Amino acid sequence: MAQAKYSRVDGRKSSSYCSTVSIVVFVAFCLVGIWTLMSTIVPVQNSDLTSEESANEVKQMATENGSGQFDSSGGLVEDSTSGDGNTGNEQNIVEQESENRAEENQEEVVVKDNFDENTKFEKDSENAVERNQKEQNVKVSSDEKSEAEEEPKTQVENDGDGKTGDGDSNSGDGGTEAVVHEVVDSEQQTELEEKLSDDNKSELAEGEKKLETKESDQTEIFPAGAQSELLNETTTQNGAWSTQAMESQNEKESQQSSIRKDQSGYGWKLCNVTAGPDYIPCLDNLKAIKKLTSRSHYEHRERHCPDEAPTCLVPLPEGYKRSIRWPKSREKIWYYNVPHTKLAEVKGHQNWVKVTGEYLTFPGGGTQFINGALHYIDFIQQSLPAIAWGKRSRVILDVGCGVASFGGFLFERDVLAMSFAPKDEHEAQVQFALERGIPAISSVMGTKRLPFPGAVFDVVHCARCRVPWHIEGGKLLLELNRVLRPGGYFVWSATPVYRKNPEDSGIWKAMSELTKSMCWDLVTVGKDKLNGVGAAIFRKPATNECYDKRPQNEPPLCKDSDDPNAAWNVPLQACLHKVPVDESQRGSQWPEQWPLRLEKPPYWLSSQAGVYRKGALEDFNADYKHWKNVVSHSYLNGMGIDWSSVRNVMDMRAVYGGFAAALKGLKVWVMNVVPIDSPDTLPIIYERGLFGIYHDWCESFNTYPRSYDLLHADHLFSSLKKRCKLMAVVAEVDRILRPEGKLIVRDNVETIREVENMAKSLQWEIRLIYSNGNEGLLCVQKTFWRPTETETIMSAIS
Repeated sequence: MAQAKYSRVDGRKSSSYCSTVSIVVFVAFCLVGIWTLMSTIVPVQNSDLTSEESANEVKQMATENGSGQFDSSGGLVEDSTSGDGNTGNEQNIVEQESENRAEENQEEVVVKDNFDENTKFEKDSENAVERNQKEQNVKVSSDEKSEAEEEPKTQVENDGDGKTGDGDSNSGDGGTEAVVHEVVDSEQQTELEEKLSDDNKSELAEGEKKLETKESDQTEIFPAGAQSELLNETTTQNGAWSTQAMESQNEKESQQSSIRKDQSGYGWKLCNVTAGPDYIPCLDNLKAIKKLTSRSHYEHRERHCPDEAPTCLVPLPEGYKRSIRWPKSREKIWYYNVPHTKLAEVKGHQNWVKVTGEYLTFPGGGTQFINGALHYIDFIQQSLPAIAWGKRSRVILDVGCGVASFGGFLFERDVLAMSFAPKDEHEAQVQFALERGIPAISSVMGTKRLPFPGAVFDVVHCARCRVPWHIEGGKLLLELNRVLRPGGYFVWSATPVYRKNPEDSGIWKAMSELTKSMCWDLVTVGKDKLNGVGAAIFRKPATNECYDKRPQNEPPLCKDSDDPNAAWNVPLQACLHKVPVDESQRGSQWPEQWPLRLEKPPYWLSSQAGVYRKGALEDFNADYKHWKNVVSHSYLNGMGIDWSSVRNVMDMRAVYGGFAAALKGLKVWVMNVVPIDSPDTLPIIYERGLFGIYHDWCESFNTYPRSYDLLHADHLFSSLKKRCKLMAVVAEVDRILRPEGKLIVRDNVETIREVENMAKSLQWEIRLIYSNGNEGLLCVQKTFWRPTETETIMSAIS
């Protein structure tokens, strides 16, 4: 019937089939009655092709060799196999499996696509006369490639050496991704399902060989190993017409699946809280804050998570719209996305932020650099050339960052800044930073250690950060000493450095005594005449010689049992950690200069075991190779992601930082999160010139809602299910992900389906579902949908 928009696409040509068709055609010319039959059959088939003009999804099921992208044992997995000699072997494997294996390793690819009746399958429609209306085979034309070039589209196919290819070559400017995005957003699109029956599998290899000569120059969607993965789409999308065959198949899959939940089981509600659209559960627990007996050490700005993680959804600000893209976002953002003006009123004269019509604009200034951050950055470099921005100094910590203009302009010097500030009276300062596309977290120097390993930052910077470093034995400055790399610099730009009034002079004297007792060298004091400020630059010792020669053990050295890398909810200690001196220990040498340090394994890995049960060096190299494969072959081309719209990225379960390293060529930054119950590989990530943070995903992350464009979760959710409610974790994902942001999940099939069902109940778009055996891949896109029913969170009501 004409309504059936799902047709079966056959990617091979059968000699026996063609002979049968030839006989039918011959008989048709001899028998007048056959003419009548053919005149009714052919138009029906063509009408089906016409109805496929706006199809938005392709499902392809094919036999494959079973070599997996995913490792069900949980070890290191490979997304592709390399080598030019694989073509013949993979062809033979496909042919052999087509005879011996019925449905063990079927592959089903869900890709948003766009077809046109004038450019698809016309050459083969003459020979595609079907006697069985139940299954229609549409053959791939030998002229398909030249015709496909007439209009943009994405196509999943086998190129003959075991790799699937993208129908469009990507020029690097988001062209392919933009096409896919356009297809997904169209409301008039329908679906096309390609299925290969068991009877047809034996002829698949022949069709693949023909496709190789036609599409060999096209961009790959998935690497070779991905050919062995199984893709499942559980339901149709966009209300498209379906065939009886598809409906029956879906019903069988539904009956066989024992893990699917009824979508109505997820009763999403809107959070009714005092913070409204800016709700951060662990920072807005007003009930716990009211019970605090003291606030003198900023306890009220620290994390106080509710007893039960919320499962409600944070509302959108009225008038919210898609964020402005980087780099324009560094200078301006939409006012209604962060509708706060207090900071503009208080700090506007210092060029922090201004209200300009429908925008909030950022001139690039700050309290210490009114005339722009770039001049200030160069001033520091001129004061101390050894700081070598973007070479020796790659990863820095910016304390009390304000709107993070300092970190935002450091990108131009190839420097990554982990900026942080508390959620305090400086309204939404960190939210401004994130909306601008600048990395930042909400945190405070209070009573607990910062959530970073020891000795990882090349530079620590404080520009009028309002932290009383000199009090209580220098406890807070000693925390900076913990996270600062041996031989690293502390840049302090504050009024005590250059003003001579009694208060500032007293603070400067106290700081001088404290830093001397900590064995920090005062390298230089620079004067910025343009801004009328100064900066003192201190250097942390690279040996223990000074510690051993101090006349008094004050501040005291930390006990040997004190682990400087222990940072999650650990109280501050007013002590000094010794510098590692063994050449095999981390911290005994300075890392390689950027960008060499990104790819070269850290020198101290050779003495350690790896996460994947191999040597750490072997693990590191294999992990990096794996993620380069995945990113270049799958993520950049195969998911319909417009990477030009992606700026803020989070790897929710980073290991060696391979995913972030593979994105180096893009204008993105990646927050690498190492969960507290995972191997502590965060120091390795910093050693590579990347940054990250420790976190427990059973609690909320210290960031504002709508902070990230893309979240990546590699085997995270299945482990979290053992400790906390998955629905609360997904609600947290929804909170920190921007509307139209993407979530990529790699996990076991059971977890993938759970997340998929939750995403559907959230009205998110399912962009891709892909699986092999018990391992799966899911890509979904958040929408602007919000529920109407509300849920009051009593702990967050003032």
